Order: sequence, then C-alpha cells, then structure tokens
Amino acid sequence: MTVTNSANAAALSRILICRTDNIGDVVLTLPLAGFLKSQFPHIQIDFLVRSYAAPVVALSQFVDQVHAVEQVGDAETFFASGKWTCVIFAFPQRKLAKAAKKAKIPYRVGSSHRLYHWLYCNKLAHFSRVHSPLHEAQLNFALLKPLGIQIQPSLPQIIQWYGLSVTSDVADPRLASFRQESGVQVILHVKSNGNGREWPLSRYLELTQQLQAEKDIVFWLTGSAAEGEFLQQHAAQLLAQPNVRKVCGQFDLAGLAAFIAQADGLIASGTGPLHLSAALGRPTLGLFPPIKPIHPARWGALGVQAQVLCAEQACQTCTGAQQCQCMQKITAQQVAQVVLAWRGQHARSAVR
Repeated sequence: MTVTNSANAAALSRILICRTDNIGDVVLTLPLAGFLKSQFPHIQIDFLVRSYAAPVVALSQFVDQVHAVEQVGDAETFFASGKWTCVIFAFPQRKLAKAAKKAKIPYRVGSSHRLYHWLYCNKLAHFSRVHSPLHEAQLNFALLKPLGIQIQPSLPQIIQWYGLSVTSDVADPRLASFRQESGVQVILHVKSNGNGREWPLSRYLELTQQLQAEKDIVFWLTGSAAEGEFLQQHAAQLLAQPNVRKVCGQFDLAGLAAFIAQADGLIASGTGPLHLSAALGRPTLGLFPPIKPIHPARWGALGVQAQVLCAEQACQTCTGAQQCQCMQKITAQQVAQVVLAWRGQHARSAVR
C-alpha cells in the first residue's frame, strides 16, 4: 500500500460506503472495509445498502453500522446526522450524491464516468470497470485512490478482508429439515434473478441423476418463492428426484446465510448467494461463460474454497441468457466430479 497524501487522513475517521445494488456486488465491496480496518483500526466504517442486503453486511466484523436505504427518509438529513467525514459511492446514485453535497460531508468519492459526480463529488476516481482486466472486487479499491491510498490487492489478499461469520442457533427452525439429513448436503441455487448466464435446468437434472446412486449426497434447491414457482412449472422432473429437496422461499437472507454456512457446498452461476458462500469460506462452485465482461476473471467467486467451471472459449451462436451454448458446454460430469471431491473432504473432516 502507498499513502500518497497524508493530508487526507482527516477523511479516514468515519466513513460511509454506499452500495445500494445487488447482494453479490455488496459482498465484493466488503473487503474495502476489511482493508481499511487493517490499516486504520480506530476508524468507523458504515454501509448504506438495500434492506434485503443489510443482513449480509451485518455479518462482517469490519462493519460498524448498517443502514438500509429504504429507511433513510430525507437523504440530506440522513447524511448530516451521521457525522461522516467521508462517503464513498461504490454504486453511483444521483440523489444520494446530491444529498451528500448538501449535507456538506467533507470528502465525497465517486467514479468520474458519472457526469453528476463532477457536480456533487469532490474526490473523483478515474477508472473503467467495463474494460478493466481486474476482478470486480479489485476494482472497488480504485475508489480509495482519491483519498491518497494506492493499492491493487491480489485476490488472496481480498479473501481475508470479508470478515463474514455466521453464528447459528442449533434450535433454529429454518434449519430443522436440513439437520434431519445425513451425509453431504449441497445447495443448488439454480436461478440468478436475471443477474447472470444460468446453467441450464436440464444440466442440473443430469447432475442429480448421475449422483442418485450416491445415497449420502443430498441436493437442496434454494431461491425466492417466485423462483420456486418457476421450478414447479418448468423443472418438475428435477424436483421429483429422490435426492433433491426444494426450500425456495423458506429463508430470508440471514437464514440463507446460516443455511450456506452449514452446507457442504454450493453451486450457482454468477449470483449473490454464490459470492456469499465463497465469502463465508464454504466450498463453492461458480458456473460462468467465457464472455466479457461477465466472465470469471471479472465476477468469479473469491474464497478459500471457491472454484470455477467455464467453457474454454465463447461460442458464436449465443442468442441470449436463456440460450447460452457456452453454459451448455459445462457438463454434468464436470460438476459431479467437484461434488464427489466435496464428499471426500466431508469424510476427512468427519474423521478428524
């Protein structure tokens, strides 16, 4: 790390990071807090996020307070009452940037490619996300450069700065059905709420069928209630498999985090629960297309037990997210091999 302007130390006493978009983006922004705490242990770092993402941020030991944007009310009053010395707009939002200026927050950091940041932010970060070869989590660190901090962390460094942990009540009724099962428990988060190229449902069916003979492996389908209804209509055969359990719509985000923390693995495309699982240090498999800017080099899950499967090269016939031949090229056999490796890991842990 290089600190280029010690005069900006005044900005590093009470920081608010605004990340009011999706869960995966929020998770990949958390390492900013971990890094800053490692360098400046006495500063306060708060987050402003959407209410549905707040339970995840609250799990980080590096975040002092979490605020839900839906509960802010008047944004200018909110910024003024927080007494923050610096606000970082990791996700740009005109209304919030304008309110931060009116509230006279001393340091307001935003990316320079948003024109309104030139009006409302007095610290501009000059970088492009779309054309960069860096991972999304690495790109977030460019927002520190206007504060006099220059660092381009490695991916292993970023992993240590999530700070996520889940303490689950053994009597938690949300996990009752899960605890009744024995053996290896694998979560399949098959949908992505439109945020990524999805592995076809037919491939998930092949996966569960290939591993049916392995009686100690159980698959759990997670997702929203609406996604559960979609699966009822479009994946009845998958739901009918004897080694598959559907729990869509049964968890809030805090409950899902507890569920992931106790599972033996999670498989998903580029979606929030994938990044949450990786950040929690759980065995995680991300399924991605080799298409920029949604390829794994940009959006792959980062974690001590995270890995990725991706076709070697992009096909020329993709007609959109629902007909992505690149995702079709990832075979059920490839994924099954990862699950069997997780089973081996589970068995070794049980022996210890």
